[in-house]
Amino acid sequence: MAIRPYWKGYLKLSLVTCPVQMMPATSENDKVRFHTLNRETQNRVVSRYVDSVTGKGVKEEDEVKGYQRGEDEYIILEDDELENVALDSTKTIDISTFTPRDSIDWIWLDSPYYLSPNDPVGQEAFSVIRDAMQSQDMVGISRLVITRRERAVMLEPRGKGIVLWTLRYGDEVRDEETYFEGIGETQADSDMMPLIQQLIKKQTQDWTPKMVIDPVQDRLLDIIDAKRKSLKKPSKSASKAPASSPAPNNVVNIMDALRKSVATENRTGK
Repeated sequence: MAIRPYWKGYLKLSLVTCPVQMMPATSENDKVRFHTLNRETQNRVVSRYVDSVTGKGVKEEDEVKGYQRGEDEYIILEDDELENVALDSTKTIDISTFTPRDSIDWIWLDSPYYLSPNDPVGQEAFSVIRDAMQSQDMVGISRLVITRRERAVMLEPRGKGIVLWTLRYGDEVRDEETYFEGIGETQADSDMMPLIQQLIKKQTQDWTPKMVIDPVQDRLLDIIDAKRKSLKKPSKSASKAPASSPAPNNVVNIMDALRKSVATENRTGK
């Protein structure tokens, strides 16, 4: 089944324009999801909006957006009024600035999207913009309206396409010094450093998506599968759980721990 584009519009650089489409680069569709049920009837529980004063349900056609200007006082905005504030960036990604890719720290990156041509006629213009940025290791900065909110975005060449990152607002990124200023000025021990470096070298691997698998997801699927099977077969009495072991003493000598780690790595031959 073909995936529907999340957004369609135009990519523009000066006088060069081409139709493009945008798709989310990440997905959570495969995650285990649960419904809330009534334990007694096992029917799904349905949520709905209710009037906070009367307690009565509100019909969908009676739901409106309101901006609070005082206690229990709101300014109502209709859907057509919200649509009329649409900016040019609703349908056009107009690249206004370029900046070196390494000048934008990772913490500013929010959500990734894949940007690709939406028409064979526009592929040449798309390719020119993409390759020009790639050749100079530059990224484009623009703005785009997503769900009625204008966001700053970064366009980064990636293979045959472009990855569009929404960027966090300035007030969303906290100053790291606020959290790091309490860290002391202790320098790394010169005897420990070679041991740490040896551990890093032994444990270095090429990146693979398997490094970020979700073990909780797998365990949930195992539980669900076990419960599904139990509905068909009589459940067996659970075996008595073994007594828990005493918590280990975590107060150890760092240097000894490092030496043992290195020795273990050398024995396994990793």
